[in-house]
Amino acid sequence: MSVSGVNGTGQRRPTMKEVAARAGVALKTVSRVVNEEPNVSPELTAKVQAAIKDLNYTPNESARMLRRGKTGTIAVVIRDIGDPFFASLGRAVELWARSSGSVVMIGLTDEDPERERDVCLEFVARRPDALIMAPIGETQEYLAPHVDAGMAVVTIDRPAHGIEADAVLADNAGGIDQAIDHLVRQGHRRIAYLGDDERIFTARERVVAYRAAMARHRIDVDEDLVHLSEPTTEGIGITLSAVLDRAEPATALLSANNMTTAEVLRGLAGRRDRVALVSFDDLALGDLLSPGLTAVAQSADVMARTAIQLMTERLPEPHRPGRTVRVPVKLTIRGSGEIPPA
Repeated sequence: MSVSGVNGTGQRRPTMKEVAARAGVALKTVSRVVNEEPNVSPELTAKVQAAIKDLNYTPNESARMLRRGKTGTIAVVIRDIGDPFFASLGRAVELWARSSGSVVMIGLTDEDPERERDVCLEFVARRPDALIMAPIGETQEYLAPHVDAGMAVVTIDRPAHGIEADAVLADNAGGIDQAIDHLVRQGHRRIAYLGDDERIFTARERVVAYRAAMARHRIDVDEDLVHLSEPTTEGIGITLSAVLDRAEPATALLSANNMTTAEVLRGLAGRRDRVALVSFDDLALGDLLSPGLTAVAQSADVMARTAIQLMTERLPEPHRPGRTVRVPVKLTIRGSGEIPPA
């Protein structure tokens, strides 16, 4: 338990009044120097700073932030820190916060709408200046009172609904187009699609883009080759058997996210060189596989930096209309997507 006026060593903290007495200036002058306000002469500023150093005075940062109407805190709510994409996002935001003197709170939703709501409301009760989140619920209207009160909200990977917020999204359709175009150029027509739960915005966008890309190439979609589910080892194993162990098997796989890709690679052990694979999302060691992983790469760092930029622009204008930024993706060719049909 902390006690007001006592530091972590048990010693009493010096007060602003004591700083003023040591410097021989008014209490208001010390306050102005500590809060970096104008209209204090260099001479008085030097006296106050010397007294602060002599007394080892530390301002009450919480009180100072509250007086300014800011807390210096950023809340981040994402799917799962074990997901490499979201782990990279969280790290990028934390690095920015460290350089700017802010503090980050990170919470996980596990793709559960109720968990999202609980975590977000718990965080906003602590009055963060901004919330960066990857929403899963159908609506984020529960955040409306906090947005109306001036909290900036930026969503990443998925848009928000029911509130005014900025969004940073990957070019999902463009990435799927690149993947299908590439596989068709290799001679594939029986292309299986393995995607995530359709509750997830990116999963919906990508499967729609898959169907559109196949239609553009005048390829009928075999619904038995389209599988949408949470990526688990058992589930992906069953899916691979369904699309590969059949009279007319798929000759290529399009895996629509990195977690699915990891399970696909595990399930393909021993036959990776017999079926083409393109992943939407790269893997950290994708270039070390044999064959190397051909992947549509999206940059978590770029998306995080874009979200931070939108956040800093929204903080002074919390009620401006929301903006959506689409971040380009790039097909990286390494070998797995270049295996020809048997």
